[in-house]
Amino acid sequence: MLKVLLVDQSMKRSMPLKQALTEVGYEVVGRISDCADLNQVVAKLQPDVIVIDVDSPSRDTLEHIVVSGQDTPRPIVMFTHDGDVDKIRSATKVGVSAYVVGGLESARIRPIIDAAMARFEEFSVMKQELQSVTLKLSERKNVERAKGVLMKQKGLSESEAYNLMRKMAMDRNIKLADLAQQLVEAASLLL
Repeated sequence: MLKVLLVDQSMKRSMPLKQALTEVGYEVVGRISDCADLNQVVAKLQPDVIVIDVDSPSRDTLEHIVVSGQDTPRPIVMFTHDGDVDKIRSATKVGVSAYVVGGLESARIRPIIDAAMARFEEFSVMKQELQSVTLKLSERKNVERAKGVLMKQKGLSESEAYNLMRKMAMDRNIKLADLAQQLVEAASLLL
């Protein structure tokens, strides 16, 4: 059963939403009236998805979403009556997976949450791939810098410097990228 954290200032408005979520098979694990404590509540309750129901997302709400997304990222569905394009862009930029304008019909809840979860998962995979590529690029830059240091200091060709680095890394049982980092740091200390 999917666990949902509900954020809504209005208890009167949130009761039908809570009931609709329960009817379609979700467990509402908590309800808070604003996003000020979102990070702590998410850490404590560990919901699978966050559903926010607001008339219009405020700057504070969006800032709290950013903070929560850094520590404990979750799919976020925002139901609102504000169709302003700038607000939609701001909300999706900070991590809102689905921004739904207009009335809320219980028949639409499951497909909206399913789509938000799929979008969140796809975005998470892309983010991890980007981090991996960025790390590999950084490591590659360090290897190139370290080769340059060895070529200059020992008068080696590029392939000789690379082979020497590989041998040093194997002898020390460390990754080539870690050895390159050490060489670059050592060279910067000597300058």
